[in-house]
Amino acid sequence: MPDFELERPLWRAGVNVVVGIDEAGRGPWAGPVVAAAVILDATGLSTALRQGLGDSKKLSAPKRAALYDLLRADASVGVGIADVDEIDRINILQATLSAMARAVGDLGLAPGHALVDGTQAPKLTCPVDCIVKGDSRSLSIAAASIIAKVTRDRLMADLARRYPGYGWERNAGYGTAEHRAALASLGVTPAHRRSYAPIRKMLRSDPDHTQDVDSKKIT
Repeated sequence: MPDFELERPLWRAGVNVVVGIDEAGRGPWAGPVVAAAVILDATGLSTALRQGLGDSKKLSAPKRAALYDLLRADASVGVGIADVDEIDRINILQATLSAMARAVGDLGLAPGHALVDGTQAPKLTCPVDCIVKGDSRSLSIAAASIIAKVTRDRLMADLARRYPGYGWERNAGYGTAEHRAALASLGVTPAHRRSYAPIRKMLRSDPDHTQDVDSKKIT
């Protein structure tokens, strides 16, 4: 279970504002990548958050939604998004790092130190520690994982209504059997990541197999 063991040494060293950062959506074939930055108040953290926060992927959707609402009410939260055009233009890693930096910028205050899930650090004005499996170790990162996943899942549900048939309200754009079957029958949409190998391969073999829809940016 995550706790404040990574945050406490920073607080003892005089760093008052520690932000946790995580992302959702690096692997899917469609939709944006979403990053979140969260600053928790350790002294005022509710029991529901302290005991409920964890790896967002291991929690049920209703549990994530409840924690999301609590975090929005009780924590400082920032969100950053990189859309499919940016992902295709600069690659998913760089787009993810850009989204993370935007999430910190969206906080409205400058953190003194950042704890980031993973091995790659975004460019920030404060020191950054990269923590492998950070959402299972740090409550701040676990909180960011909840915000990022719920935000992205809701964006994908919106895209599912715009582009029905792919099951994005269920598979969040990942390459499931349902998604692959829909690509074969319905074609590639503007919400698909054309730099990803399965989409690129499909367009190479059948460049006309795309949906004839408007070209508004997908976010």
